Amino acid sequence: MTLYLSTFLQHPRRHLLCLAGAVLMYLTIITTGNIPGARADIGAYAPGPVLHSIAYAVLAALWFIGSRGGALARACKAVLAVAVMGAGDEFVQSFFPYRGADVRDWAVDVGAAILVGSVLALLASRTPVDAQR
Repeated sequence: MTLYLSTFLQHPRRHLLCLAGAVLMYLTIITTGNIPGARADIGAYAPGPVLHSIAYAVLAALWFIGSRGGALARACKAVLAVAVMGAGDEFVQSFFPYRGADVRDWAVDVGAAILVGSVLALLASRTPVDAQR
């Protein structure tokens, strides 16, 4: 597992692709999450905290992989990026009468990012990729 992660992280094009993927995913979340009735429809399959934790965990992983630096630095960058993106998502939701901003949703976003960032930092610190950066 760590050898695969090391190989994946060393490819230079993956950094840009992961960051672009994170931005694209975030814009998709913002756009589709504010379509009238879309949130209620998907809520029938999974509650809000589950959706938030999965979506923002993936965003954190993409940001971690796309970042440069040591394992801890990349984890911190991922958590900070998710904190800003989650706050932006809640801010945008506050403008729609059928949606609402909730600090608990933001806390779930940041919690998922902390968990994913910690696991990825632990895995990445065990690989030789940090010594080459």
